[in-house]
Amino acid sequence: MWMETKADPQDASRKPTSTIQRLMNSLMMVTGDMESLDKYMQDKWFILQLAVWACRGVSRVILANNPLSGVLMLVALYWASPWQGLLGTVGVMTSTLTAVILGQDSAEVCAGLYGFNGMLVSLLMGVFNAAGDWYWWLLLPVCLGAATSVFLFSGFSPVLDRWDLPVAVFPFNVVIILYFLCTGPNNPYFPHPVAIPPSSPPPNITELITSEVLRGIPLGVGQIFACGALGPSLLILGALCLYSPLQALHALLGSAVGTLAGLSVAVRHESLYWGLSGFNGALGCMAVGGLFFTFSWRTHLLAIACAFLSAYSDIALSNLLGTVGLPACSLAATLTTTLMMLLTGSLAAHRLPLARVRAPEQNLRSRSRWEAGSTAEGESTDV
Repeated sequence: MWMETKADPQDASRKPTSTIQRLMNSLMMVTGDMESLDKYMQDKWFILQLAVWACRGVSRVILANNPLSGVLMLVALYWASPWQGLLGTVGVMTSTLTAVILGQDSAEVCAGLYGFNGMLVSLLMGVFNAAGDWYWWLLLPVCLGAATSVFLFSGFSPVLDRWDLPVAVFPFNVVIILYFLCTGPNNPYFPHPVAIPPSSPPPNITELITSEVLRGIPLGVGQIFACGALGPSLLILGALCLYSPLQALHALLGSAVGTLAGLSVAVRHESLYWGLSGFNGALGCMAVGGLFFTFSWRTHLLAIACAFLSAYSDIALSNLLGTVGLPACSLAATLTTTLMMLLTGSLAAHRLPLARVRAPEQNLRSRSRWEAGSTAEGESTDV
C-alpha cells in the first residue's frame, strides 16, 4: 500500500527563494566589472580575448568596465550611424592591438585602458568629417590617431601615477586637437567644419522649447559617444545601468546640471537641444559620485559641484577654442575631475586608490569592509 505523505511547507518556501537566489546570482555575473569573465577567458583564443578587451574599452568611454555593457553601447552606435559604429570599432581595435604589439602592461590592456582613447579619437574624426559618411580615406587618420593615443597614454601614465591620478582622456583631447590643427577646415583630403562656440552670435531669437531641453538631458549621456540620437542614447544609458545603476543616475543628474548651467548663461539653443551642454557635466558627476570616491552624501554634493564646474568650464573653453575653430571636447570634465581628485581635507578620505576602483556599488561595499577591518585591528591592538 502506498503511504500518503504530506508536503513540508518549508520545502515550498525554499523553492521560490532558491529560484530568486539563482536569478540574483546570474544577474550579479553580468553586472559590475564582470571579473569572473577574465579568469574564464585566460585559456581561450586570442581573437576572443581581444574582443573582450575591446568591449571593455568601449565601456571605458563612459567610465564603466563591463564588456557586456560595451557590446550594447557598440550596438547603440551602429543603430545611430553604421559609419560611426564602424569607425568606433576600428579605433578601439587599433589602439588595443597597438598596446599589445608594444608590450604594454597586460592587466591594463585586459581592462580596456588602452582602447577608449582610440575609440573617442575615431568617433570625433567621424563626427567632424565634412566629406560625409563612408569616406574611406578617413580610416587612415583614424588608425594613426588611435595608435598615437597609446603612445600618449603610456607617456602620461608614469607622470600622473606620482599622484595616483588616472590618465583619463588626456590622450584623446591632445590627439584630436592636433588633428584639427594639422588639417584645417579647408583641407582637400580631410575637411572638417569649424566648431561653433556655444555663446556665439546671432543671439537666440526663437523661444526656448521646454520639451527639447528635457530631451537634451538623455542626449547629454549619448554625446559622450558623440551620439545625438535619442533611442541610441537611451540604450547607452541602459547599458551603463547594467554596469552600475548608481553610475547611470549620476550620468543623468550630471547632464541635467550641465543643461541648467547652459541655461543660466544663455548658450545657443542648439547646445541645449542636442545635449552638448550636458555631457561634460555627466562625466564629472559620474567620476566623483561613486567611481573615484566612495558614495556618501558629502561626495554626492561634491559630484553635483563637479558637474557644475565641468559644465561652466566647458562653456568657457568652448568659447575660447571656438575663436580658432576648435572644439573643447571633454577637456573641461577631465581637468575638473583631476583637480577634484587632488583635494585635501575631509573629502580626501573618501577618495579611492586607483588600484581599488571598481563599480560604485562594489566600492561602497569594499569601503565598509575596509573600515570594519581597520576598526577591528585598532581594537585588537589597544592595551
